[in-house]
Amino acid sequence: MSTSQVLQSELRELDPQRWPEFLTARSGLPGPRANLTLVDAAARIADPPAIEALLVDGAEYPMMCAAAAIARRAAEPASAAQARTLATDERWRVREGVVIGLQLLGDESPDALIATVRAWADDPDLYVERAATAAICEPRLLRSAAAAAAALDICRRTTRHLTALPRERRSEPAARNLRQALGYCWSIAIAADPEPGLAAFRELSSEDPDVAWIVKENLRKKRLSSII
Repeated sequence: MSTSQVLQSELRELDPQRWPEFLTARSGLPGPRANLTLVDAAARIADPPAIEALLVDGAEYPMMCAAAAIARRAAEPASAAQARTLATDERWRVREGVVIGLQLLGDESPDALIATVRAWADDPDLYVERAATAAICEPRLLRSAAAAAAALDICRRTTRHLTALPRERRSEPAARNLRQALGYCWSIAIAADPEPGLAAFRELSSEDPDVAWIVKENLRKKRLSSII
């Protein structure tokens, strides 16, 4: 069995009320990196009682796991709304949990992920836009023409929203977070379908300093070296 499957088996044996303690003890925190394999395992098998126990606990790592579990269920309207709220959490690991969960949703139901990120790409909160961008721009999810087209569309739309902001708002945390994601997501979308991807990328205006930064960062990615 894989490490994730072993962890899933251990979690299944626990009462949901014991999940927060179990997850926190094995979180890898405090430390430079959280245990993402455990987040994956928890998100795959968490049922409503376990999710509720994690939300009630409220600590960062249990909340990250809850966010991933909820986002994995985003095909359901209530879970999508809850995941959208968690995507705006002040803690970056909780926000990242939403991205992880959406990508798990994409593994199981590509159409559901595409529908979710298309809806989120025009959200007024840039943290939600960032979650949509980072979720769809994952190489393993971009093996179909529909998914590749969605990734390119999300990059184009969220870049447009970023550049529509007044310059004084560009330094806000959510704007910086979205810009950082676009600094690598464009290259992933391009690599998935180079011809339309490059055409859209070349249309970006380098006159805007944030777009110029996004272009420069993507051009540095090795995945583009054999394409451009």
